[in-house]
Amino acid sequence: MAKYISILRGINVGGNRKILMKDLKSLYDGLGFLKVETYIQSGNVVFESDLKLSNADLEVKIEQAIIETFGFDVPVIIRTADEWVKSIVNNPFWKEKDVDIDRLHLTCLKEVPSQELLEKIKLFQFMPDRYEIIGKDVFIFCSAGYGTSKLTNPFFESKLKVSATTRNWKTVMKLHEMVE
Repeated sequence: MAKYISILRGINVGGNRKILMKDLKSLYDGLGFLKVETYIQSGNVVFESDLKLSNADLEVKIEQAIIETFGFDVPVIIRTADEWVKSIVNNPFWKEKDVDIDRLHLTCLKEVPSQELLEKIKLFQFMPDRYEIIGKDVFIFCSAGYGTSKLTNPFFESKLKVSATTRNWKTVMKLHEMVE
C-alpha cells in the first residue's frame, strides 16, 4: 500500500473555489483511497492507495472528480511519502545554521520544467529572498515572509510554464508526520 500527499492549488482562498475538508475527504474516500486525512483548509490530503497508477494519473483522476463534484478546475499535485522525504532532505535553506523555519516554503511543481526555462529564470533574483529549484521542488527563503515576496505561485508558473502550489515549512513537516 503506497502513501501519498496531494496538495490542491487555490481552494478556499478569498471565498473562492470553496471545498469543505469533510467533502474533500468524502471525494477521496469515494475514489477508493484509504486512510484519508486532510490538514487545514488549503487542500492538503494524505491517503493510501493500492492502485497501480503514476502520480500524474492520480492527479488527473482527482482533478476530474473535483470538476464533476464541485464544478471547477483545481490543479492537484501528488507526491509519494518517499518523494516528500527527499524534498525535505534536499532543502538547502533548511540546512543553514539558525534558520527561521517561518521563512521557509516549498513550492511544488506539477512537472520538471524545461532546461531552457530553468536557465532563463536564473535571471530573476529578488534578494534578500532566495530560491533554489531542484527537480519538481522550489525551495524558498523569504526574509520578510511569503506575503511580501515576489517568489509566488504566479511568478513560478509564468516563468516555468507549469502549475505550482506552495506550502510553508510547518505544513511541509506536518504532512511528513502524517505519512510516517
